[in-house]
Amino acid sequence: MTDAFVSLKKLDKQYPGHHAVRGIDLDIRTGEFVALMGPSGCGKSTTLRLIAGLDTPTSGEVRIGGRRMNDVPAFQRDTPMVWQSLALFPFLSVVENVEFPLRMKRIGPVERRRRAMEWLDRMGLSAMAGRDIAQLSGGQRQRVAIARALVTQPPVLLLDEPLSALDAHLRVRMQTELSRLHKELGITFIYVTHAQSEAFALADRIVLMSDGAIQQSGRPQDVYREPANAFVAEFMGMNNILSGTLCGRDGAFARIDTGAGRFRIPAGALPSSGPARFVVAADRIALSAAPAPEADNRLAGTVIGIEFVGSVQTVFVEAGGAEFRVQKQQHEIDALDLAPGRAVHLSWQPAHAWVLPQNT
Repeated sequence: MTDAFVSLKKLDKQYPGHHAVRGIDLDIRTGEFVALMGPSGCGKSTTLRLIAGLDTPTSGEVRIGGRRMNDVPAFQRDTPMVWQSLALFPFLSVVENVEFPLRMKRIGPVERRRRAMEWLDRMGLSAMAGRDIAQLSGGQRQRVAIARALVTQPPVLLLDEPLSALDAHLRVRMQTELSRLHKELGITFIYVTHAQSEAFALADRIVLMSDGAIQQSGRPQDVYREPANAFVAEFMGMNNILSGTLCGRDGAFARIDTGAGRFRIPAGALPSSGPARFVVAADRIALSAAPAPEADNRLAGTVIGIEFVGSVQTVFVEAGGAEFRVQKQQHEIDALDLAPGRAVHLSWQPAHAWVLPQNT
């Protein structure tokens, strides 16, 4: 990537008894919104701290704006971070909290007050400038933390699970706010989260990590639809993974025998025989009360549970000795009159299966 603003080269971080980051390579473009995500302990927050200069790499390098930053202290990097805990100063007022980074840069009191008030106005908090931090709601504190991070007009903003402490409706509002700010400012955002919904709603690119290594990097829709390996497919949460043995080709498709039945999948570069695994996303599977005779991939099953998650529901179906997850809209559930114990039929198009690489 030739226009990388943040570049990590063979970045490695080891602690006594723990290998947190394992030689990762990652380029982030100017103005890109990148979300680092993965399970707890995967190395995403450590990677963010290495970019910020709060930790020192064991090996490899961090480059920002073309400059090697390994030996540059955090306060000289111009990479402010919005923390999960917010880390606001309780002994300072709202406006004094926002002014604080400008004080550290020795900006005069008149200019720093002007800039701080400008950002508070931008965040809809100018009327609260003189309040104590303890007098603010969670969402208001979050906006103060963002204003404090951006008041110095940095080229990159680091965010470490900044919305995790907020309730559901505030998270959605702050996602909208962060998206708006990113578009307006055009600066680079690097955002750590374990929440798939946040990453998908905000990021231009997802970087999915596990055990200190990058498992896949790409657009949210590509990571969701075309997982690079079984870990990514499972982490996405709504994928059905089937394993079996290839038993022949049929033009652009291959036939695979699994414990649940024989199915047609895209052949790609698969050989004519041997083991294979493939993924069918939960929203790609059709549900019906009667068999779909025109479908290449079909099997009968029994509803074992329905999970209500709003307008979209997840139906759990036992079929062919396996458990399938199927996502449907509420009106589709109602039309089928689904309930645990009800017999149903599953089907999907061969092209909607995604073949996992054989070496994963």
